[in-house]
Amino acid sequence: MIYGDRNTGVIVQGATGKQGAFHISLMNEYAQEVGGRGVVAGVTPGKGGQEIHGVPVYNTVKDALASHDASTSVLFVPGGAACDSVMEAANAGIELVVAITEHIPVHDTMKAVSYAKLEGCSVIGPNCPGILSPGELKLGIMPPHLALRGNVGVISRSGTLTYEVISELTREGIGQSTVVGIGGDPVIGETFTDVLQRFETDPQTDAVVLIGEVGGNLEEEGALSTDLPIVSYIAGISAPPEKRMGHAGAIVEGGEGDAKSKISRLKKMGVPVAGKPSEIPLMIKEFL
Repeated sequence: MIYGDRNTGVIVQGATGKQGAFHISLMNEYAQEVGGRGVVAGVTPGKGGQEIHGVPVYNTVKDALASHDASTSVLFVPGGAACDSVMEAANAGIELVVAITEHIPVHDTMKAVSYAKLEGCSVIGPNCPGILSPGELKLGIMPPHLALRGNVGVISRSGTLTYEVISELTREGIGQSTVVGIGGDPVIGETFTDVLQRFETDPQTDAVVLIGEVGGNLEEEGALSTDLPIVSYIAGISAPPEKRMGHAGAIVEGGEGDAKSKISRLKKMGVPVAGKPSEIPLMIKEFL
């Protein structure tokens, strides 16, 4: 497990909001199923003393950590408050923030991620589905019933494509070690490279599926950074140039980052690229 296991203590920032409360319940249902600790505390300023699904709520992250042993925070706060929330968590000693929140201004993300790094805190996201280590830990909103414990890592910029790919792998009996949704915004915390470096040192991961999309060159950078066997899939083959496609980061500019050139660069590096998600299990089987 590259981001913790069933013994990891988790807090949720934005615990009393509709999304926060709903996903506290689902994360703790899964924790109960796998014999894990799950969400031990929630944080919403001004709502300290309340309880959400049996989880105590505090006004600040520091207050929550004074009473509970936790190293990870999952963020469901509104976009405008997310920057301060990431920095608050990092400053209080949280080691990993999983930012599910979307619509965070780019400058806010840059500031929050830079500050977190200075405090030794890693950020996943924003605008992501989170992290799932099947049988161990769910941080965020991924549906665990699609997954199966195993030895293939999955890293993705797209939430829904992640679900489709893990479902295809599971159907073919190929389990996953950890599934990481890094988010589709132009600026994110951990990139393909960062997550692949974690997988490199993970004894439970033998190969990785890298799910990318148009825009930028994070996929190619990631593929160059690892010796692990990789199978990739790039979404957006028919995306028109200079047009934003779904994610704010998925924009093809000046001939850079379109799917065709991305696919051809990956193939030149010797990385097999699937034409559709259903081809991935067969390609991964060749490495296992």
